[in-house]
Amino acid sequence: MQLAKVARNLVRSGPLFRDALSSRNPRVLASLLGPAYRGLIQQKGKSEPQTTLPLDYRARFDWTYEREFPELQKLYESAKASQWNAATDIDWSRSVDPQATQLLPDEILPFAEAPAFKRMSPREKATQRHFGLAWLLSQFLHGEQGALFAAAQVTEAVPWFDAKLYGSTQVMDEGRHVEAFHTYLTKKLEKLYQINDNLYVVIDALMSDSRWDLKFLGMQIMIEGLALGAFGTIRQMVPEPLLRDLLKYIITDEARHVHFGVLALRRFYKTELSERERRQREDWAFEVALLLRNRFLGHELYEESYAHSMSRRAWDQMVERSQMMTVFRRTMFKRIVPNLKAIGLLSDRVRPLYAEAGLLEYENGKAAPDLIADDLMGGVQ
Repeated sequence: MQLAKVARNLVRSGPLFRDALSSRNPRVLASLLGPAYRGLIQQKGKSEPQTTLPLDYRARFDWTYEREFPELQKLYESAKASQWNAATDIDWSRSVDPQATQLLPDEILPFAEAPAFKRMSPREKATQRHFGLAWLLSQFLHGEQGALFAAAQVTEAVPWFDAKLYGSTQVMDEGRHVEAFHTYLTKKLEKLYQINDNLYVVIDALMSDSRWDLKFLGMQIMIEGLALGAFGTIRQMVPEPLLRDLLKYIITDEARHVHFGVLALRRFYKTELSERERRQREDWAFEVALLLRNRFLGHELYEESYAHSMSRRAWDQMVERSQMMTVFRRTMFKRIVPNLKAIGLLSDRVRPLYAEAGLLEYENGKAAPDLIADDLMGGVQ
């Protein structure tokens, strides 16, 4: 990579890079430094069509096949009964007009307050709404591919046989989600964006870490929790019938996945970790929370359509203050923070960090095992 490009990316990503390393926990710093450099500075997700990551974890076979986790057995039966076919259970014959003005409401567009957007003609604004939805769904697609790989890894490494059986259903779920989002993006919206740098850092970190529970924590609790909040919000706001149907199916799957994460990690963190190890997970989760929050700064949209009219710093400040960011913070972390509390990763030691980041207000919400369908489909309650 050219030195000038590295330097430019370092300047651009400096604030985000600092966020990735803000807890100052040496073990967390070590685990995130490489992914942060590859994602934010080298921009691996954008600079190459395929990424190869070295993996360092142990697959665990269970020759006893002992069934000792009744709650996971119940979840496994639910997952088997809830499988759906992305090719046949969704009516893909329905047309979608990417230029329809109602496709995405302005309040969840990151660029809604940009002076350049306000000056656009109605047709130009419709194109930007089209781009905004394609960008959002593209990031969900990339997250689902990360979830597919992480689910396969965790199924190999998790110590309980009941968890391996359930994990096998999640691998199928995630493959179906990749298929469904990719079909909608390529066949209906006809536009696909590259992975956001912050999302790349999270996926790189959880894929390359040797500890199975961190893969679980990063995907099942953090990324899947974010997805639950985001999908519900979009489904509530977007009137397009095909996308609403697709999201209804996916939300139902994601709710089981987060439930799985809470059940497994609550047990593991309570019985298997030392206090030092638990603190490391606690700090790691906080860093990932910041990276996921920054995922919605929308720099891919900025580079495509707005870099000529405003500075990157002005863009970031605009998005941070936007109604979109307020809505997504509320819905994303309304799902994530209660689950962190449920698995024992929201102690008094880190509560001030979440408070400073404006995320502590969500701690008393419902954790995954307590959610019902109405909580998930309605978006903002």
